[in-house]
Amino acid sequence: MATVNFLYRSTREKAPLNLRLLFRHNDKDFAIGGKTKLEVTRDYWNNHHSKQRLKDIEVKNLQTEVNNKLAALENHILKAFNSTQPGKVNKDWLKTTIEHYYNPPQQKIIPTDLVSYIDYYLEHRKNEITEANRKKVKVTKNKMLRLQKELGKPILINEVNEDFKKAYVDFSNKNAYSQNTQHREFVLIKTICFHARYLGVKTHHQLDGITLQREEANHIYLNLEELEKVKKADLKQDYLDNARDWLLISCYTGQRVSDFMRFKPEMIRTENGKPLLEFRQKKTKKEMSIPVVKEVREILEKRNGKFPRPISDQRYNDYIKEVCKEAKIKDEVKGKRRVSIAPKGVKPTKNDYRDVLDTFEKWELVSSHIGRRSFATNFYGKVPTTYLINITGHGSEKMFLNYIKKSNKDLALDAFNYFE
Repeated sequence: MATVNFLYRSTREKAPLNLRLLFRHNDKDFAIGGKTKLEVTRDYWNNHHSKQRLKDIEVKNLQTEVNNKLAALENHILKAFNSTQPGKVNKDWLKTTIEHYYNPPQQKIIPTDLVSYIDYYLEHRKNEITEANRKKVKVTKNKMLRLQKELGKPILINEVNEDFKKAYVDFSNKNAYSQNTQHREFVLIKTICFHARYLGVKTHHQLDGITLQREEANHIYLNLEELEKVKKADLKQDYLDNARDWLLISCYTGQRVSDFMRFKPEMIRTENGKPLLEFRQKKTKKEMSIPVVKEVREILEKRNGKFPRPISDQRYNDYIKEVCKEAKIKDEVKGKRRVSIAPKGVKPTKNDYRDVLDTFEKWELVSSHIGRRSFATNFYGKVPTTYLINITGHGSEKMFLNYIKKSNKDLALDAFNYFE
């Protein structure tokens, strides 16, 4: 149990009172001092404050005022003490607690409209959210600003319901946003609303039940025969040869571009004569240890033990399309490609590009993620799934099978290889 005393310690005739906090912890007595902002005279404190029967009405009123102020400060200190571990109570703690009594920390007002809350959400989670996700949230915020302008009113969090969903879908369809883009952003909007609910903001009773369906996408990959074409393609330009080697490395390591573009020779460690590549995945923060397979070792030998030159994600995406075009990866396949929807003759802005579903030559659909998907798909059924999951870093077999789009029917057909 703690107690609070007040003392006059100054040599001046008028000064702020000192405060002393006394408590016992782990069989040891503690006395911690601090300074209040309540000023009294030495004469009042020594000769009048403790008296019970004062005749001077002015002094009596002053005594009542001082006692009230000291009681309020004492209650504040003891309340803070009782909600703190005694081991953490020290001089700095007492100084901060007294300061908070006189200058309480300003409580941030939590916004109740969606656009303002998105900024609050980003600030509130600034130490948890990745830069990539921050950008996605900001893109969604900009779309909500445009939707608000169309609606002619702010979007309130407690109005995110079926009517909002219809307005959002109508807006998205009018602006040619794909079904999967709508689904992804709608999930994010609901996540932000749930975060607001957790902090006490009122949400609509329909929030939990409103959903948008995904559209099944056709994810392409490079099969082993196509990888041989890439490997043997006669590439005249050095920048394409550099990109080709990164593409092959990605197809035989199963890593994201944010990880394999950081590979360095010093990440390779040999154990029992087997080279292992060790690194931390940027997205998941998982510590990885994967085999350096023959195809990757051949590239390292070609480059005197070094990995290809790192390049930007955008250049990599552009260059590997050229590589696959040169390698004659030209089968027509259905897929999505980002194209401009700006009117003919009008220079497109960053908001004028959409993923359009159509039939294209396969090289046109190649992007940085194709390596990871090619690895998982090509080696499924040839390498135990446990090993593949360990290399790709997926959280579970269910996630891995969903990633390579294996249905129950596919698994049943695959099982025939083991029973026939």
